[in-house]
Amino acid sequence: MFGAATNKYKSSLQFLGKKKHRWITVAIIALSALIFTGISKIVPRDFVPNEDSGVILGMMTLSPGTSLEKTDTLVKKIAHIAQNMPSVKNVLEITGVNFMSGVGSSYATVMLKMDPWNERKVTANDIAAQLKQATDTIKDASFFFMGMPTLQGFGMASGVSVQLQDRTGGDIGKFSDVANKFVEDLKKTGNVMMVMNTFDGNFPQKEIIADIPKIKEAGMTLGNVMQTLQAYVGSMYVSNFNLYGKQFRVMVQAGPEYRKSMNDISGIYVKTGSGEMAPITEFITIKDITGPQSLSRFNMYSSMSLTIIPNYMKGKSTGDVIKSVDELSKALPSGYSHEYSGISREEVESGNQTVLIFALSLIFVYLLLAALYESYILPLAVIFSLPVGLAGVFIFVFIAMMSGTGIMNNIYVQISLIMLIGLLAKNAILIVEYAIQRRQQGMSIIDAAVNGAVARLRPILMTSFAFIAGLIPLALASGAGAVGNKSIGISAIGGMLFGTMIGVLVIPSLYIIFQTLQDKFSKSGLINSNDEVINKQKK
Repeated sequence: MFGAATNKYKSSLQFLGKKKHRWITVAIIALSALIFTGISKIVPRDFVPNEDSGVILGMMTLSPGTSLEKTDTLVKKIAHIAQNMPSVKNVLEITGVNFMSGVGSSYATVMLKMDPWNERKVTANDIAAQLKQATDTIKDASFFFMGMPTLQGFGMASGVSVQLQDRTGGDIGKFSDVANKFVEDLKKTGNVMMVMNTFDGNFPQKEIIADIPKIKEAGMTLGNVMQTLQAYVGSMYVSNFNLYGKQFRVMVQAGPEYRKSMNDISGIYVKTGSGEMAPITEFITIKDITGPQSLSRFNMYSSMSLTIIPNYMKGKSTGDVIKSVDELSKALPSGYSHEYSGISREEVESGNQTVLIFALSLIFVYLLLAALYESYILPLAVIFSLPVGLAGVFIFVFIAMMSGTGIMNNIYVQISLIMLIGLLAKNAILIVEYAIQRRQQGMSIIDAAVNGAVARLRPILMTSFAFIAGLIPLALASGAGAVGNKSIGISAIGGMLFGTMIGVLVIPSLYIIFQTLQDKFSKSGLINSNDEVINKQKK
């Protein structure tokens, strides 16, 4: 059976090797290059795939100043909704803490632990989308649901981390308006499922306005007034005392009953320069204002942190979000810009290097082959055979993406591309090497190519299909890290399958094309050749 297949294979090579049929090989290579280029642009770019860790974090933010009791009531309601969802095993609620924004009475967090992967049919992204939909009707709070980051150490959130920057040092209120408009425009792109802005400028605060001329007239400094207020309302470290062989701090502070309300401020007295005691309210005025709970900086500039979850349900990726952010940032007012942080910064920086690494891999292979063959033309037979396998990679990735596996053009696919350059080049090297040996024995170019390919067909098929069989468990992976395993498994299978089945047909034909060019442009020809046809061609 294999002998019959080998005979048909030999006939096919002889057909493709004829001068009038060589355009078929060129067409196959060109078509493969077009498929590789076209599908690589269609498949969304990603960095590290969004893995299903079985844990979902839900961040809840109520209006600033909301009481802890109201926050606790609402977070218990959210926990009850989550507990009744399918495949949710346990729910933990934490009142007063938001892992993204900080600590406060208006913050809360829920943590969902899902059933094991083999016991559920829904993913963590599905549950996060359902929770977002269920909480959209609650107007008193904003909610943000996300999975745990795939790579620990790059922040608490998955998705895209963006830092909006105010490089003008201007008003924080204007900066907040710019950020809010940016978020609204980002939501309209359709690439985003959720956006969380940790900045909120509406926290209730008190502003102290000091009457500096009056303070100086009383023989005091502003520091005297502020220290007195600090000692009564806050606390102040004044001394130490020793007891039982240990040292204790002495902290001065008014009793709780004397600092319950703002009216108690009028009962605080400050010592003037003449030694008299005067009400502190004669020198300061306190009014209610709103402002941010905290201000953050990124690279020395005032910043607002945005965490963006791509619309995975519609096949969007972090690469799509980054493109949208870059486009919208062009419309920001003068003096405002953006930077990426966390894993998103790594994605942007590494994305610019992918093409360079790929090109260097090809150049490295070419230079090695040029040294091996002592020719600058014959290595092209190996290099030009690679697009067939690379096209197979993206054909399989595209099919897997359309099947809803979550596979995109991520770092695992790019690793398999670089790996396949070596594996596919290995098959081409075997055929070309044996063809060169037969050529040096005096065979014609076509006979050398056909005989070399037939001689190496069995070992090429055996090693290639053994490699493909070893990748099947990765392609069928489930559980933790499944998307990454599937990415490298499916892409490598596609590249190896196409590169082997089509490559064994086009590689001999490519050798014929480039060996003909070698003979035409070489001044000395082949040393050990005694083929009469070749000698006539040399003359």
